[in-house]
Amino acid sequence: MKLPSSFTVLLLLPAIALFAQHGKEDHGAPAKDVGHGYIPSRGPKPVQAPAPGHEAPKPPEPHAMADKGGHPEAPHVHTNGQWVGHETGPSDARYHLDHPWEHGRFTGGFGKSHVFHLEGGGPDRFWFGGFYFSVAPTDGGYCGDWNWAGDQIVIYEDPDHVGYYLAYNVRLGTYVHVLFLGNS
Repeated sequence: MKLPSSFTVLLLLPAIALFAQHGKEDHGAPAKDVGHGYIPSRGPKPVQAPAPGHEAPKPPEPHAMADKGGHPEAPHVHTNGQWVGHETGPSDARYHLDHPWEHGRFTGGFGKSHVFHLEGGGPDRFWFGGFYFSVAPTDGGYCGDWNWAGDQIVIYEDPDHVGYYLAYNVRLGTYVHVLFLGNS
């Protein structure tokens, strides 16, 4: 008689644990609609120029990037393809370059079908597959949790900031503006 009742208890334990968790919110848990291996099918759309007499959007405050609970305080992409933090357009002085494409253009491939593994470095200079990049100075604070020796990234063309690309971190769902420094 003890065997069936012990067996029943063992079967019910997972259900009891799930029931106990039901209704609880974990505000510290990462959101399911950012990161977790999701790769956007395309980069962000160009920002429309403001109508005459209207101001261009101001850069978002760093603490305003988390648009939902559990989302990162960094530019990120939702699994529905929405690029959060890329709303300022070409007039954003933070991404102005006097000499765009100074080191040439990246030719390793763009978008979802070109996933690269970071091989080393840090925000000032990182690389993969013989291609070298640098994170834009204004975005350096957004990549502190990147694994520079192993994270997967995807490069997208930046439709608004001439000379920059967007490096998207597949694990985290975040992205930063990067400059191409050349290849070996």
